[in-house]
Amino acid sequence: MAPENSQNAYQMEGLSRNWALFIRNPIGKTGVILLIIFGLMAVGSFLPPQIDTMYHPMTGVDPLIANSSPPSWKHWLGTDYMGRDLFSQLLTGARIAFIVGITSAFISIVFGTIIGMLAGYGGKILDSVLMRLADMIMVMPTLLVVLLLSSLLGQLNIWAIVLLIALFRWPGVARVIRSQTLSLKERPFIDLAKIAGASHFRIIFRHIAPNVLPMALLFMTFRVTSAIIIEAVLAFLGFGDPSTVSWGMMLQWVWKTGHMFQAPYWLIPPGVCISLITLSFYMIGRAMEEILDPRLRKEGKVD
Repeated sequence: MAPENSQNAYQMEGLSRNWALFIRNPIGKTGVILLIIFGLMAVGSFLPPQIDTMYHPMTGVDPLIANSSPPSWKHWLGTDYMGRDLFSQLLTGARIAFIVGITSAFISIVFGTIIGMLAGYGGKILDSVLMRLADMIMVMPTLLVVLLLSSLLGQLNIWAIVLLIALFRWPGVARVIRSQTLSLKERPFIDLAKIAGASHFRIIFRHIAPNVLPMALLFMTFRVTSAIIIEAVLAFLGFGDPSTVSWGMMLQWVWKTGHMFQAPYWLIPPGVCISLITLSFYMIGRAMEEILDPRLRKEGKVD
């Protein structure tokens, strides 16, 4: 128990030190602040319908307004072509962005990490089969394939879109994790685990997995940004879930109803939010990358 306790203490010390480096990084700090703002928007999306059913993002309609109207005290961002409140739609879009981005990124990272570790540790035939599968999926353009599937299968719901994005985004992660696993399995602590009688399952998930987890988390931040953008593009092109209010769907509605140049209060907010939330995850990823690779740290920026 003593060696494991000392190892856990060392890991906790490393985590606290990395967090101190991260929070001192202006890029990472800015990304976290932006992410907190969008998190508050996502949590706040549940409040407007409780105040008045008129503020329900999908079914709520102001009985006094029959078309798109500019911002007012009653509707802070104005209303859409049906008299629905745009501010409540914007808040709900933040929730959908988190659901799509984090869920699809998490699935792709878990899938890619497991396949990468199995390929790197197993070697030979298993490695060849898994990596050739990854190569075949990697060369497929994700957005184009999802568009083709949408046109063939009809309107996709939000969870089908999440799953499709995840299934086409794991190969890049798998290849990086495989490279790390190939290096890790030659380390002395893996040999000691084998001598101690540890099973292959325990070696992979108890000894290798914790060492590749930081890199997997780094890739997750970048996968979130791509997932959010892909969902927004699908929705804007008319292949999104029409029963879900997302920022991409808001842009699709403003374009389809001919208000693209007549209602900037409707067009600009979702576009800005898509840009800022993807920027926040990208900035967090960049800060994490500098922590994982000391060569990227600027002199005098972090210790």
